[in-house]
Amino acid sequence: MRPARPQVNSLPASPQHWQAELARGFREPGQLLAALGLTAADCGLAPGAAAAFPLRVPRGFVARMRPGDPRDPLLLQVLPAPDEALTAPGFVSDPVGDLDSVRTPGLLQKYSGRALLVATGACAVHCRYCFRRDYPYGEHSAAAGHLESALEAIAGDPSLEEIILSGGDPLVLADHRLEAVVNALDDLPHVRRIRLHTRVPVVLPERVDARLLRFLGNLRTRIVVVIHANHPRELADPVVAGLRALGAATGPVLNQSVLLRGINDSPEAIIDLSRGLFEAGVMPYYLHQMDRVSGAAHFAVADEEARRLIAAAMEALPGYLVPRLVREVPGAPSKTLLGSFGAT
Repeated sequence: MRPARPQVNSLPASPQHWQAELARGFREPGQLLAALGLTAADCGLAPGAAAAFPLRVPRGFVARMRPGDPRDPLLLQVLPAPDEALTAPGFVSDPVGDLDSVRTPGLLQKYSGRALLVATGACAVHCRYCFRRDYPYGEHSAAAGHLESALEAIAGDPSLEEIILSGGDPLVLADHRLEAVVNALDDLPHVRRIRLHTRVPVVLPERVDARLLRFLGNLRTRIVVVIHANHPRELADPVVAGLRALGAATGPVLNQSVLLRGINDSPEAIIDLSRGLFEAGVMPYYLHQMDRVSGAAHFAVADEEARRLIAAAMEALPGYLVPRLVREVPGAPSKTLLGSFGAT
């Protein structure tokens, strides 16, 4: 018989090391640039550039950036750019149709057999290309008082065999809150898989601690961890160690990248990232054509260019290390594959 689960209120909520690291991250663009020996003029940073979508980045991630380089591919992912103020045709606030797929506040369903629980609106890092940068978390997240109704909806639908925890990022939840959500899903017999979509192990590897590994490794439900790394320099030694530990505890660890102009739009970046991921025990899964969210048009890469990058990766890598090039199309029954590539 499974031992009784601890009540949420009985679990300790004291800050841990990873929470302290999260709290001391950079929130002001000027402070971030100063730490890298750069100025606002070097990067074309305008006053108030982060007003609409605030900057947030852990110091450990900043330590992987090249000092003095305003075009560093890790810096460009988090630093507000003047081009964010430009409008572009087809770039909108809800580029993947999230709000059209709401079943109940905090629970989205786009595809058969699986649904996505918006567990929190918080992230460890604010990526400038984030497709949910304008998402109304106050109304449509489980963290906003809607968790019980979302869980009731999942419990009442036996067709849902997989639940995706996303956000925001579910791994920024304190242990007691994360465990309460996952345990509630683990108690539903028809839920066979829980998928964690997270960038935290990459930008805040301290989060992958003994308690998290022990918890994830002792569930009935199969856990699938899907991380988000875009560039090979994101895979620092502590990140690799944490990813290997996650894989040992849970099983499959997959990676989703976003194809971004000036960041990973070269064969070398895609190839080196795939090799680095495999060394960390992670399988390349998707290379996403960027979701067309307002303020991110300057990151866009044309489809034909994207296909050439994948073709170059296929020449250099075995097929199992080549991510599938996809786009999310609102209303489609699955991700849309941009080209047909066979494994060799």
